[in-house]
Amino acid sequence: MNVLAIGAHPDDIELGCAGALARHAAAGHRVTMLVMTTGQRGPGNVETRMEEQEVSARIIGAKLLWANYEDGEVPSGPEAVALIDDVIRSEHIDVLYTHSPNDTHQDHVATATASMAAARRLSRVLCYQGPSTTTFQPTLFIDVDETITAKLAALGAHASQVQECQMVDLEAVEAGGRFWGHRARMKYAEPFETPRFAWDLGAPVSHELGAEERRDAVVTQLRQPARRLKVVSE
Repeated sequence: MNVLAIGAHPDDIELGCAGALARHAAAGHRVTMLVMTTGQRGPGNVETRMEEQEVSARIIGAKLLWANYEDGEVPSGPEAVALIDDVIRSEHIDVLYTHSPNDTHQDHVATATASMAAARRLSRVLCYQGPSTTTFQPTLFIDVDETITAKLAALGAHASQVQECQMVDLEAVEAGGRFWGHRARMKYAEPFETPRFAWDLGAPVSHELGAEERRDAVVTQLRQPARRLKVVSE
């Protein structure tokens, strides 16, 4: 399976779905992270934020790609859609993770809009929650009990944000994992809205009978005594 996670800024993906991505990587799936900006308007300089993102991707076990848009100016139109479309095609993506469109940050909304337009042919699209997400009604939960440590380590790699940005709070992220895990009847979970999610149950098991089996079944049925209905009148 080939998985793509898209975030508007460094640390967005980790906040939303690093636990799920770490599980994909542990299962042998190919994971790609596409970050739309270097987050130059936030704490830390560009070089620091790119280095932090590279470390985080290695912790998760993902390939890292950059779109290089300006922080605060991510487009949602044809240019961004085409860029994401190219990544989906070149990486042979099967599953897409992206921002929830219900958000107060314009870059998150634009990224979500462009992502879902580019993923129009994919059968599995999941939207993750972030600190600036507003309305969020998850319909799918992924068990991250075994990868919550990797999620926190990947997020912790963004030291400039953990230290300087109030919205990147490791304790709050862990508490959120427990909250959603409780809702989903597990210990730690990541929640997702699913604009589209096809559940593959695997190859069906054939129950067709061979010629001899069909004949034996017919003979057995004919040998059964006729059933009588007992009529009870009042």
